[in-house]
Amino acid sequence: MSNTSLATLPSTDRSDVTARLRDAFLSASFSADGLLDLLGASAYAALARSETVPALRATRGDTPLETLVRLFLLQQPVPHARVVDVLPVQDCLEGGWLARTGGDEVAATVDVRPYGGPGGEDWFIVSDLGCAVGGAGGIGSRDERVVLGVGGASTTLAGITVRTPVASALDLGSGSGIQALHAAQHATRVTATDVNPRALHITALTLALSGASGAALHEGSLFEPVGEETYDLIVSNPPFVISPGARLTYRDGGMGGDDLCRALVQGAGAHLNEGGYAQFLANWQHVEGEDWQDRLRSWVPRDCDAWVVQREVQDVMQYAELWLRDAGDHHADPVEYQTRYDAWLDEFETRKVRAVGFGWITLRKSGAAQPSVVVEEWPHPVEQPLGETVRAHFDRVDYLRAHDDAALLAGHFKLAGEIVQEQVGLPGAEDPEHVVLRQNRGMRRATRVDTVGAGFAGVCDGTLSAGRILDAIAQLVGEDPVLLRDRTPTQIRLLIEQGFLEPAG
Repeated sequence: MSNTSLATLPSTDRSDVTARLRDAFLSASFSADGLLDLLGASAYAALARSETVPALRATRGDTPLETLVRLFLLQQPVPHARVVDVLPVQDCLEGGWLARTGGDEVAATVDVRPYGGPGGEDWFIVSDLGCAVGGAGGIGSRDERVVLGVGGASTTLAGITVRTPVASALDLGSGSGIQALHAAQHATRVTATDVNPRALHITALTLALSGASGAALHEGSLFEPVGEETYDLIVSNPPFVISPGARLTYRDGGMGGDDLCRALVQGAGAHLNEGGYAQFLANWQHVEGEDWQDRLRSWVPRDCDAWVVQREVQDVMQYAELWLRDAGDHHADPVEYQTRYDAWLDEFETRKVRAVGFGWITLRKSGAAQPSVVVEEWPHPVEQPLGETVRAHFDRVDYLRAHDDAALLAGHFKLAGEIVQEQVGLPGAEDPEHVVLRQNRGMRRATRVDTVGAGFAGVCDGTLSAGRILDAIAQLVGEDPVLLRDRTPTQIRLLIEQGFLEPAG
């Protein structure tokens, strides 16, 4: 199809044009902050829902910023005379960023969305026309190789990724290049792969237009393009949708059920350096007669610790409807829509799938004899970015693995930051029915503790060892200190594991 041709994309060989275009964008405040100031919060939020009318209304003037928003973000042709004072028009035409549309107008050949980096960087995400804002439901494209811009899944993965400096990083299934762009800020060498050559081309454009260092680009599926190479960080927002047929490259992996996500996770261990992280978004099946947590545990490579968080579960009908809308099938002929809906339900019925889970999977190559595999459901709000929270989770895994109960009681701990205590009980009662510790940061967990656990956590400031604190509590409550020391380490381990307590120093 003509709109999948690389010839329709800007050239990756004209770095001079890309640099001048970036300078023009910055001069006109075509940035995430500039966009918010121009559109206002409501119209800016509407873009994330694929609603462009408020933004069109807010850009009816002729300022340079309004011109760029209409041209590169809202896919509107603009008179040549209006653009010539804003952009190096002839360079952009020769470099393929603009095209003449007939008459005296020019139009963008790709969408460009301003994106604020975590350190305040001004980045620009390139995508196919109509794909810069929201999800695929707004693009109206039937092109199987369409390349989307930034969506909620992209920003979620970017937010949970561990951002420690590394020598090498792999973005598997790069799409528009957002994960490679983030990785380029803390990895000496970045490799990006995709089955779609159009996506690799757009990744190169995103990196160049954002002023980032380039990446090694390789075409192919899963780990095949990188051979036996190993990395310190692997990230992937894969085509995880469980569908009856691979219609759209950006979302359908072409394997049955959740096999693509399973293959991705199982294969990651062999491509991680010692201590390296692999972080993915994924979908997984909830199969009749099978524990979904056991299913995920079976995916984890033997030499890796893992933390799997299920964020959402949808029944098969909700799931099918979501992705039918995503592809715009709800706008198709009603008979065609029904046929496709039936095909989804037939697929799930054959596989005995009752629901589909969505969430995050993080692996860390530890080589431990007894790896830690935590699989949990946490649908509650969290505080992004979570990269430091993820790293701290595995640090605590190392600590607990290295300390038996005796070492734990000899250790010194402190209460983590921004922990509050809630007491629940009847008004006027002498003692609460239960006590809850709640985090206001990171995962924002809440956990019930008994009075001993609450008292222990409340006095942990790193001064006294855990054993000495328990001895003091035993004296206060009139309990045998030996018995208290014997039964409390399990509760202390849980508080450490979930991030309520931290080893002092």
